[in-house]
Amino acid sequence: MRRIRIASTVCAMAVAGTALGACTVQGSGDAAQPLRVHRTTAAPPAARPPAKAPSPSAPSSSAPAPSKDPEAARATVRPSHSPTRPAPPPPLMAVGTSSAQVRELQARLRSLKLFGQNPTGYYGTITSASVSAFQKSRGLPRTGSTDRTTWQRLLDRTDTPSHDELYPPTTLPVSKPDPRCTTGRAMCISKKSRTLAWMVDGKIVSAMDVRFGSEGDPTREGLFKVFWKHRHHVSTLYDSPMPYAMFFSGGEAVHYSSDFAARGYAGASHGCVNVRDEKKIAALYAAVHTGDKVVVY
Repeated sequence: MRRIRIASTVCAMAVAGTALGACTVQGSGDAAQPLRVHRTTAAPPAARPPAKAPSPSAPSSSAPAPSKDPEAARATVRPSHSPTRPAPPPPLMAVGTSSAQVRELQARLRSLKLFGQNPTGYYGTITSASVSAFQKSRGLPRTGSTDRTTWQRLLDRTDTPSHDELYPPTTLPVSKPDPRCTTGRAMCISKKSRTLAWMVDGKIVSAMDVRFGSEGDPTREGLFKVFWKHRHHVSTLYDSPMPYAMFFSGGEAVHYSSDFAARGYAGASHGCVNVRDEKKIAALYAAVHTGDKVVVY
């Protein structure tokens, strides 16, 4: 019995294992034959060729080789930037521009009551503020510079200015003449409009821009007469030239000023009436006689 139990146990193990084959018990009764275990050996699997290791000089095309440089690693995943936008075109006119087109711009703005002076052809801060006001009224960016869009909108809103509108005699409109200027021959000089109007029998013959003395040396006001003319006068007090000088009150005279021509209203005289247009004062000097009236108001 013991042998049979052992044989049964061995057979059960053989059934459960994969390395053992079938087992049999031979003999019967007390004379049982010894246990024989027949082992079967499974054929070894076919040999597989070893996987070919990738060549160190030929990286795999499926995935990039890792980089040891952290900056380079971040660069590989950084999104590409959009192309740089081209710079906007420069404006047609801006502060500092001086041209016939600026003169037309000012005349058109003046017709819309946005420019309070006569055209000068120079694009300064006053012109820039007027352009900015126009841009605001049309819903445009308030740059103060005149780009193509602003210019086209202005052309659509205004008429072509006439020659007199483009080239008025003075920067500011001539003021209403003082009653003392309306008879005889008079240089009618307005501090309000900063203009000189040469009048004969109540009619304006010519007009020009003028500037006056500073607060410390104000130009006298009142009714005067020309008492002396000197074409190439030089000031004895300030050693400065006073061409086309026409004296009307002590050392005060109407004369040409190269400083006024260069700097405009940024400067001032020492009490004289400065004229900045040399051609106009040359013609005035030739027309004015000693004894003609000078009215400063």
